Amino acid sequence: MKKKIRIEYPLNPASGTILWGAISTPSGLQRWFADNVSKVDKTYTFKWGKTETRNAEVLNLRTESFIRFHWEDEEPRTYFELKIHYNELTKDHSLEVADFTVPEEEEDTKNLWDSQIEILRRICGV
Repeated sequence: MKKKIRIEYPLNPASGTILWGAISTPSGLQRWFADNVSKVDKTYTFKWGKTETRNAEVLNLRTESFIRFHWEDEEPRTYFELKIHYNELTKDHSLEVADFTVPEEEEDTKNLWDSQIEILRRICGV
């Protein structure tokens, strides 16, 4: 049984439009999340290296706010979600990641997201 985890990453001053493009478009995701990303209708195909390919369907999205994907090879009712938060007071953005993992792999999952978000920060300049 997988459990839901949430991790929030402060991104400092950044354009919400740039962040939205990085988390919701094949070209944006290809810059930090996977080696190759393509999209047909609501299904994104993610490729890493020469051997790993996974498909994810977009379950829900709100433009410039969040996108929720479900891996086709995962349990029902699991997903990963990328949500942009904006703080009006500080003018900073943060990215909240929600994902599902088995309890014994929770630390590995968090470490993987940490490294991926570090790449996102570099490519977006945040």
